[in-house]
Amino acid sequence: MNVGRRMSHPVITVPPSMPITKAQELMAHENINQCPVVKNGKLIGLITEKDILKAYPSSATTLAVWEITSLVEKIKVEDIMIKKFQTVEEDTPIEIAARILVDHKISALPVLKEKELVGIITETDLFKIMLEMLGARRSGVRFSVLMKNQPGEIAKLSQAIYKNGGDITALSTFEGDATSNFLITMKVDGIEEEALGKLIEPLVISLLTIGEC
Repeated sequence: MNVGRRMSHPVITVPPSMPITKAQELMAHENINQCPVVKNGKLIGLITEKDILKAYPSSATTLAVWEITSLVEKIKVEDIMIKKFQTVEEDTPIEIAARILVDHKISALPVLKEKELVGIITETDLFKIMLEMLGARRSGVRFSVLMKNQPGEIAKLSQAIYKNGGDITALSTFEGDATSNFLITMKVDGIEEEALGKLIEPLVISLLTIGEC
């Protein structure tokens, strides 16, 4: 799956000359936490709700309310926007976008297509994908197992489930506690919990959790 399939679009943008108070109002209205900054059709920055809040005077200030308001309204988006930022292409694999977000400790990535801004991918978008991968919105028996890290292990498990009338509705793999093993989480429909447990235990290193979900 590529970023283009799950990015938010059309993307909401702000101009660099916009007062940060207006940008904050826009983000609150659209229920978003960040906005790309665009000038003459070109992406030049990124502004976040966190950056805007940092620009407000401290609560310990001695300024009057009207003075604070007047001061803040003079601050423009270009004054506090992030000028060095990461981007991804529309055809970037989702897992690479996720890795960039984690490695750089950021919450959003503008998405480009031939240098043109076409969307934005956020942590929220990735959380939605994770829900789908884990089958969070589908009922069934969910289990986690530790398996040998060798070819054919997933095939043996899935074939056994299929032959016993089970339907795998979600499957995700994760790192194990050593290079010799890995962890799988599955959700299965069509087989009762007790029967499923007895079926999979001989095929794995250990059954970690199982239950209706």
